[in-house]
Amino acid sequence: MAYAITQTCCSDASCVSVCPVNCIHPTPDEPEFGTTDMLYIDPRACIDCGACADACPVDAVFPVDRLRGPDTAFGDLNRDWFRDHPNDHAWGTPSFPRSLPGELGTLRIAVVGTGPSAGYTAQELLRSTSAEITMIDRLPVTGGLLRHGVAPDHQATKRIAESFASVFRDPRLRMHLNVEIGTDVTHRELTAHHHAVVYAVGAAADRRLGIPGEDLPGSLPATAFVGWYNADPTVPADAVELSAERVVVIGNGNVAVDIARILLTDPDRLAATDIADHALAALRRGRVREVVLLARRGPEQAAWTGAEFLALRQLPGVEVVVEDHPEVRAAIEAACESPSGPGASSGSRAPSGPGAASGSRAALLAGLPLVPYDGGAEPAAGRRIVLRFLSAPVGISGDGRVEAVTVERTTLVDGERAEATGERDVLRAGLVVRSIGHRGVPLPGLPFDERAGTVAHRGGRVVDPATGQPLPGAYVVGWAKRGPSGGIGANRACARETVDALMDDAQARALPEPEAGHREFERLVRSRRPDAVGLKELRAVERAERRRGEAEGRPRVKLATVPELLAAGRRR
Repeated sequence: MAYAITQTCCSDASCVSVCPVNCIHPTPDEPEFGTTDMLYIDPRACIDCGACADACPVDAVFPVDRLRGPDTAFGDLNRDWFRDHPNDHAWGTPSFPRSLPGELGTLRIAVVGTGPSAGYTAQELLRSTSAEITMIDRLPVTGGLLRHGVAPDHQATKRIAESFASVFRDPRLRMHLNVEIGTDVTHRELTAHHHAVVYAVGAAADRRLGIPGEDLPGSLPATAFVGWYNADPTVPADAVELSAERVVVIGNGNVAVDIARILLTDPDRLAATDIADHALAALRRGRVREVVLLARRGPEQAAWTGAEFLALRQLPGVEVVVEDHPEVRAAIEAACESPSGPGASSGSRAPSGPGAASGSRAALLAGLPLVPYDGGAEPAAGRRIVLRFLSAPVGISGDGRVEAVTVERTTLVDGERAEATGERDVLRAGLVVRSIGHRGVPLPGLPFDERAGTVAHRGGRVVDPATGQPLPGAYVVGWAKRGPSGGIGANRACARETVDALMDDAQARALPEPEAGHREFERLVRSRRPDAVGLKELRAVERAERRRGEAEGRPRVKLATVPELLAAGRRR
């Protein structure tokens, strides 16, 4: 019986390299890699060896005959992807691990950030070089988006952090947490103590709507809401108020889907996760019964991945409906009638035909109720998620706090561009979450590409935009490099490209020689931040959170404030 990849796929391609028959695609050297929702196993070529399941860092691979419930759809998704993307599974040109000549000596490399892109970068450097690594983070705990971005009910996805555990145990790695680059230590000081600095700082800002009322209390960016339920110490415990029955989420990507799901999931189910205690308490006493996902364009342009949306459709006790609209209805019907759609046989179950596998977002809506919707009325009975397409927010209003969202109808022009129609209506809501994407922020001492919202770079080398010349010893990786696109696994290939550039420069002897060593850097850090957190303190925090979790039958109970984290570290 063949294996299949399921919802929690992180797309880091760990499974690809161990498959003896090359039946997992797209591979990192194929054009679809990084753009598909997930990776897929061809059941016709799979030899049932199970190597992929052993290699998967997030437990996403299972024998097809062991899939149960909603996961049964993934057997069809894997099979049908290859109908739309035929592949002879021929082997590409082999690649071999790189190494640096011994005469170059030991490089000292700083990695700013501790999220997935930083983890993959450090992993690649430790495997390929004899370098000594210094990891630095502005928070007193590691993980980046793995800790503060992945939804708490996606515990399998968080297991990828275990693949970085060996990185943090490596004797060549040092760590300085609770240290902010640009404030506590400058870029110039980093380069004075290291041969190279790799920035893996993500995209910390939210894109703005630019509409009246956007900053009213009760209007939050998605990063604040997600950080709130994930115990991000920079987000206050009282940042979210859940006294209203209707919440409007502007956007329809995976983060918007996560927010809707967390708001309506039975809190008793979330109590078994690592959700922040304050968020769990607020959800228990909250009154939210309806979440409206607003999308400026149509269903075919939805930004969620097929796997995430299929899971949303199976949320216990929650109805998912689509607001009826002629253009929306036509898009769904067209997707179902096309050769790559799920067909009329989909019925009311989640579609599992090639429409879903090939990326047809409209096909995923097949079988969902199409309902008229009045956002000015009280929410319908029960708990439900309303998908409202072709609707652009033009204003948020309320007397001192969010009470309503004014929405303007749009129509698709040329099948892609949304154009306002002038027709408006009002949705009553007590909370609005803006989930329309992230954007990088400038870093002191580094050139910034305002247009792309990223550190200015070429192939991972930070460059001076005026001259196009690289800044010696400065590199970038992850969302700070390519923008806020791609999931966790996409950072692996991204990190490899940046590390390759760094190694090329090392071999060309183009890296600057540090003025001082790691001991001098540690003294500098301690003088600027006496409360900096090292590896010993980090391990004490980890033990404290897991001990608290064991007492409550949870993976961990997160410490949610900087003072709590620092106190736990001091108790090592």
